[in-house]
This record gives sequence, C-alpha cells and structure tokens, in this order.
Amino acid sequence: METVAFDTCEKGLLLLTGLFFLIQAFYYFFLYNRIYLHQKKADNGSLPFTNETHPVSVIIYAHDGTLSLRQNLTAILNQDYPQFEVIVIKDGHNDESEDYLTAMEERHDNLYHSFVPDTSRYISRKKLAITLGIRASKYEWIILTDANCTPQSDQWLRLMARNFTSNTQIVLGYSGYEKEKGKLNRNISFDNLFTAMRYLGFALNGHPYMGIGRNLAYRKDLYYHQKGFTAHLNLKRGEDDLFVNQAATSENTRVETDSQAAMRMPTAATSQEWKEEKIGYTATSHFYRGAQRWLCGAETATRLLFYTGWIASCIVGGLHGHWSVAGIALASFLLRLLLQAFVINKNADAVGEGRHYFFSLPLYDWLLPLQSFNRKLHFLFRHKEEFLRK
Repeated sequence: METVAFDTCEKGLLLLTGLFFLIQAFYYFFLYNRIYLHQKKADNGSLPFTNETHPVSVIIYAHDGTLSLRQNLTAILNQDYPQFEVIVIKDGHNDESEDYLTAMEERHDNLYHSFVPDTSRYISRKKLAITLGIRASKYEWIILTDANCTPQSDQWLRLMARNFTSNTQIVLGYSGYEKEKGKLNRNISFDNLFTAMRYLGFALNGHPYMGIGRNLAYRKDLYYHQKGFTAHLNLKRGEDDLFVNQAATSENTRVETDSQAAMRMPTAATSQEWKEEKIGYTATSHFYRGAQRWLCGAETATRLLFYTGWIASCIVGGLHGHWSVAGIALASFLLRLLLQAFVINKNADAVGEGRHYFFSLPLYDWLLPLQSFNRKLHFLFRHKEEFLRK
C-alpha cells in the first residue's frame, strides 16, 4: 500500500507535471503538427490550388556569391515553368561573377543582372538589392531567394505558383540545410526545422507572423502598398520577417510545404557565423506584432517546467520509496517523447529533411532554449548601432 500512498508534495508534483504535459501535447497537436497535416491534405488533393501559371520574377540576392551562383543558378534557370525571369542583384563587385553572369545571359534570354552601387549608404544593402530587383521586374509575382540556395527540384516554381490564387498575396516556402556530417549541421538543421514548425505552423493556423527570404513569394502590388521596407528602413535586417509580419493576414497568406518546393543551402562554415545570423533575427523579433512570439516563449517555458516536474517527481518518489510516483513521472516523459518524435519526424519527412530524431530530442529540448538565451544576452550587450543601417 505504501507505494501508492502519495503525500501532498508528490501529488502536487504529479499534478503540475500532468498539466505541463497537456500544454505540451496541445502545442504539438495543434501547432507543430501543421506542416505534416497540410502536406497530407495536399497529397490527397483536398487543398484548393490554382491551375494558372502566372508569370514569375525570381530575384536572387548575391553577396560576393560567384561560387554559389555557379553551383545553383542553373537549377533555377532550368525550372519546369512556362514563363519566368531571373534577376540577380550582386552586392559587391567581382569580375569573375560579372563574366559568369554575362556569359549565362547569352545562353538564357530570361536572365538579367545588376548590382548594388558601392556608394550606397544609409540603407541595408540587401533591402536596396531587393528593391532594385523588384523595380526591374516585369511580372506581378515576385519570388525571393539567395545565391547560396538551390531548389530541391525543377518543380519549385510550379509548386510555389499553385498557391497564387486571386486572394493570395504572400506565399511562405520552406528552406532547409543540406544534409552533411557533423554536430554543427545536425544542430543547425534541427533548429531550422523547429523554427519552421513554429512560423509555418502559425501561418497554417491562420496567424502568420514572419517569413524567411530564402523562399518567399509576394505580389509586387503588395510591396508598393506597404511602401517597400520604409516601416523598418532604419534596421539592417527585416526585409523578410518584418515585411511579412506587417503585411501578412489569415486571408492573404498561404504556405507551400511540398519537399520538392524546398530550398537547400550549405551549412554555415562556423558556429559563430550561424550565431550571428540568429542574433540578427533576434534583433528584429522585438518589432514583431502579434502574440505569436510570446506563445512560442510560453511553449519553451512549459517544456522546461515539464522536465523540472517529472525529474523532481522521480527524485521525490525515489527518496520516499514510492516507486509508482517515479513510474508515472517517467511514463509521462516517455509518452511526450513518443509524441514529440512522431510530430517532428513526420514534419521532417514532409519537407524532405532526410534525417530523423529520437534519442537526441531531450538534448535539443534544453539546447535550443540555452542557445536562444545566449543569443539574447549577446544582443543585449552589443552596440545597437550594429543592427542599424550604415
């Protein structure tokens, strides 16, 4: 009888553990599972897509990207799509890239290129590059990407364009990293997948709040209606996430989740390079409108509290010799782990990540919040001028 005679402390710990488990289950069932469910509907033919193939202007931002252009430009030019143009905007003079693009233009009459003037000041060079590309574009629909990104297939444009319905103004696509060996690649890939589960999950629930410019489409009219990037022109970044945050609604935004529509890019050369990119998004996240950022923070908090609860229950139950307490707590952890692995791996399959996660998930449960806290600390003590236009 002693093994089931819980005291007040044990009952309280188990009650809190159960509460945090239910909150976690809610997030996984109703937010993080959206990519997989959306793609399942798309595969079953139960989602409304347009049959029109609207002309498309693809704008590629190339920051000293000669090697990247050589590796990826052909895959974009060889898309199976009836009418599109490709506009490369170079940021930084490089004779080799100039010669390469000029030679490619002789073979592809839908390829054009320009550059950001070296004399440009007081505006983000990437924002200026995108602005130059949009002004030079011929078509209403704009698709943005970077020179170091390559489409997963020649159906990228078709799959993005099937979302160009009459009511749609923004289409969010998935961008991931190439699968490589090493802890850094695995860490970055998981962080990227989990971030996508959040912002694409909210968009699929009718509450879009950000997008990533490596695979992002919107109407040119929307860009001009929003007056370009003037709302955040003082910031070095924000050309993708802040633009989507201010312009996206439940009615005008769609998400493309097919793995063949994904963009892939190489892993950052160093962890510091990746960290700087994430700090950049931390700097702009403070300007997000809506409660989504706080709801994501609440999920992280309840996740850590769940771990605290089940571990404390195991310890207290073990000290009191009440092994059923420890057993219930451990069972809650294993049940959440199974739910977590199912949802994350189904999403990974949907977007073509090519790897699965199970035993590493408890590590990432703690690693991602610690990394996020570390980035916020670095941002807090950095000079704010670093994140402003120069």
